[in-house]
Amino acid sequence: MTEAFFILTIIFVAYVIYITVNEQKETPNTTVTKSKPEVPNVATIQPMPETAAQQIPQAIIKPATIKKNTPTIAARNTAKKGLRDPKTGEVSTSYSNYRFTKRWIKDALVTEGLVEKVYKNNELEPAIEAAIKDALVKLEAIEKYKP
Repeated sequence: MTEAFFILTIIFVAYVIYITVNEQKETPNTTVTKSKPEVPNVATIQPMPETAAQQIPQAIIKPATIKKNTPTIAARNTAKKGLRDPKTGEVSTSYSNYRFTKRWIKDALVTEGLVEKVYKNNELEPAIEAAIKDALVKLEAIEKYKP
């Protein structure tokens, strides 16, 4: 009986905490909308007479001209960091940790002759990891693997 009462008490406390957290999230949004009621003011919106439209200088109405020396998107440095799988075209940007590196990157290191074999996680030592990081830098430099 006490175990059932304990479980019901825990559920009630969790419910109370859930409700208070949700009320705190909703409170800032509701106070802002309630404090500033928007009343449309129809009297202030007046159409501009045609004579006023004719009096506007033509310099204001003309569209702005684009300068010829504006930088384009192609001119910017858009070098992406990552490796591209030549077979599938997949681009991988997270390969800093060898344990979580995708299999095709490990195979590419071996195929290019930068690493002796695909190492297992229990075979990794600091000296091997340093060699792998150097091999990854060399692999990034190969044109076939650039994104």
